[in-house]
Amino acid sequence: MPPVSLTINGRSHGPIEVREGLSMNDFLREVLGMTGTKFGCGAAQCLSCAVIVDHADGTSSTTPTCIASATDFNTLAIRTVEGHAKNGELTPLQKSFVAHFAFQCGYCTPGFLNEGQVLLERLERSPIPRADLERTIAEALDGHLCRCSGYVKYHQAVRDVVLADPKRFLT
Repeated sequence: MPPVSLTINGRSHGPIEVREGLSMNDFLREVLGMTGTKFGCGAAQCLSCAVIVDHADGTSSTTPTCIASATDFNTLAIRTVEGHAKNGELTPLQKSFVAHFAFQCGYCTPGFLNEGQVLLERLERSPIPRADLERTIAEALDGHLCRCSGYVKYHQAVRDVVLADPKRFLT
């Protein structure tokens, strides 16, 4: 059984021996008890299972966990939905999701929240013109599936965070 060591939400885990082929989604949920990351389609099509991978160059991206092996994440630093709030305080994006009721059943929310966070971090590094905001949000959230059709509310929630601090995210 290969060992896995990684950082999740700023906390080191491992080395932990895992069985061959154990998905990262199952590792998070069954081994670590972190149930915020959801298992949706099992084919990396809905992205409810997406987590944030923090890269060495300071950028981040999301990646699905349902089809990826836990060993694929060895030595990486990732963030799950459980890592957003700090000291019980929701992030501006989480607060905006709540204010817009940007969830219905909530199953896809972790993936949308992680994708929205990656977008905000990208915009903070490389602000865009206001005229490009709608397209940029749509492109970022594209691919995430919501069974309850909450797309408009997710889009509005992300937009409101950007517009609440335009000097930070827009040129």
